[in-house]
Amino acid sequence: MLKPKAPEMPARQAAARLLEAHRRRERFSPLPEGLAPRNAEEAYAIQDAFVALRSNDHGPIAGYKIALSSVAMQRFVGVDSPQAGAILRSQVRRSPARIRASDYVNLIVEFEIAVEMGDDLPAADAPFTRERVLQAVGAVTPAIEIADDRGADYSRLREHPYELIADNSWNEGAVLGEPVHDWKSLDLAQVLGVARINGKPVGEGRGDAAMGHPFEAVAWLANHLAAHGRGLPRGEFVITGSVITSKAAKAGDRIEFALGGMGKVQVAVD
Repeated sequence: MLKPKAPEMPARQAAARLLEAHRRRERFSPLPEGLAPRNAEEAYAIQDAFVALRSNDHGPIAGYKIALSSVAMQRFVGVDSPQAGAILRSQVRRSPARIRASDYVNLIVEFEIAVEMGDDLPAADAPFTRERVLQAVGAVTPAIEIADDRGADYSRLREHPYELIADNSWNEGAVLGEPVHDWKSLDLAQVLGVARINGKPVGEGRGDAAMGHPFEAVAWLANHLAAHGRGLPRGEFVITGSVITSKAAKAGDRIEFALGGMGKVQVAVD
């Protein structure tokens, strides 16, 4: 039998600690010394193990998210690049959707453009560019990311910049709108999105808010996966980063995100 690599056991132990923290509904906090990631690679090893554990309840990976897609957010957390997370199948919903606030410690939502893959982006073809991504896109759609920051103290994130990666970038799923297959007629960098909660506008932003263009974000994610020996296959999707600042959500809220020429996505919180 092959002896496991040294980092694997701490990553699994850290992932088990994270899973227990979620089940106990503990407030977000750094992992204990000896388990906490010291760099991005260790953090992604923990994330992989954590996602594998959660897949027992939520099914396989169906898509991916990109956190900290703006330079301002990267500086705020103290990193110099975006961060990726996985989205599991049972946590993907189609609009209109309903979720329960009681299922989360501190529910937050983000407003994004999702890109659904029509063709594979295999790891062997990396590096990927925006132009190469364009050839593989099947559809685009407005999306609302469901996330749980578990009451994190944002002022302290900079002290532990890799903990967010380890905790799968706080993802708890996504709500997707109707796929738009005729996306080539749209200027996705300039499309305007408007978010409303209980009918009241709470923010607006353009498609270029996340890494300049949604396909740039997908290229980054595909290259990130390829660096870890994985491809981005047909049928999976990427939510490309919030074009509006994240918002807290509570029971009774009715949340809507409309994108010009792309329809809207809605979620009700019970």
